[in-house]
Amino acid sequence: MKFGMLHFFEHPAGGKSELQVVREQLDCMRAAEDMGFDSIWAPEHHFTEYGFCASPMVTLAAISSVTRRIRLGSGVVVLPFNDPVRVAEESAMLDLMSNGRLELGVGRGFQPVEYRGFGIDQSKSRDVFREALEVIVRAWTEDEISFKGKHFDIPPHSVRPKPLQKPHPPIWVAAISEETFALAGQLGFNLLCSLVYGFKQEHTAQLLTSYRDSLRARGPDLGQREIGALCMVYCADSTHQARQDFAGPVLWYFRTIANYVAPPASQQSIHGYEAYGHIRYAARTVQWDELLATGAVICGSPDSCIQQIEELQQRYGFTQLLCWTRLSGLDHRKVLRSMELMQRHVIPYFKRGSSRAASRP
Repeated sequence: MKFGMLHFFEHPAGGKSELQVVREQLDCMRAAEDMGFDSIWAPEHHFTEYGFCASPMVTLAAISSVTRRIRLGSGVVVLPFNDPVRVAEESAMLDLMSNGRLELGVGRGFQPVEYRGFGIDQSKSRDVFREALEVIVRAWTEDEISFKGKHFDIPPHSVRPKPLQKPHPPIWVAAISEETFALAGQLGFNLLCSLVYGFKQEHTAQLLTSYRDSLRARGPDLGQREIGALCMVYCADSTHQARQDFAGPVLWYFRTIANYVAPPASQQSIHGYEAYGHIRYAARTVQWDELLATGAVICGSPDSCIQQIEELQQRYGFTQLLCWTRLSGLDHRKVLRSMELMQRHVIPYFKRGSSRAASRP
């Protein structure tokens, strides 16, 4: 099991300044390397208190200059909002700057307010996503690219720079809807999923089976791609303290996201968007105890967190846990304390487990 940290740059009204948010988030991202985390991830979000990390590449470039080992993930670049050639260029530049540490996470996005803000038709996002991803891979791997599709018409020209990692950096496809789980496997890429968004879905295991089946159908050599799971994770000295600290920030998140996820009623049957309507309803009505019971939240003492993570790993087979700890302006000292406890107790437990598994005949 690998451990990553994901940072949304949330900014609740009446809280800290934008400068404070940026400084605290960058501080956590720098600290993650020293605390034994394997990766740090920056998402792309716009316009709301949900998060204002508008450019994962800018954020990760800043972190690349003050770190040496930790992997740098975009979690995710929303391809319908971006020119794919520019994504290929900027991500290749980051891969060179970081000496080959880029993990490119890509997705379609799910917030209508962001699509409206950019004047983009959300119902076309799936087709745009597939074309854009093909353009990026070709721009990375071909001396000269030429592409003519429904949404992109690119005349022949070279794209530079090329990434350091060959044939290209690892690609992760973010999935919420059933179709995208299968698509990620069909394309042969790693999977990013979330227990947060699908916390009431009883068929999570079925979705992961769909991904794995599609992956195996593409080729037997692709059966070991990684599966990263985003989960709200908070570790404190006692389970009582952890739940007391984390309940308010977690419920703030769900009440906030409920306002942004569902598309207009006329679009809810298009391309699987009905899933977002379900998430919106569930987010408005969910209770703290219910979240703890479903695995959307890992919260407790180090021993309790270890037990919860083990149960999720055994149930779903995740290879990497992306920890989402800084929620709703949670006190910076508490975020760092949680990371410290993960460093001392939780991460070593799973690393030892990996060593034991590797030594078996």
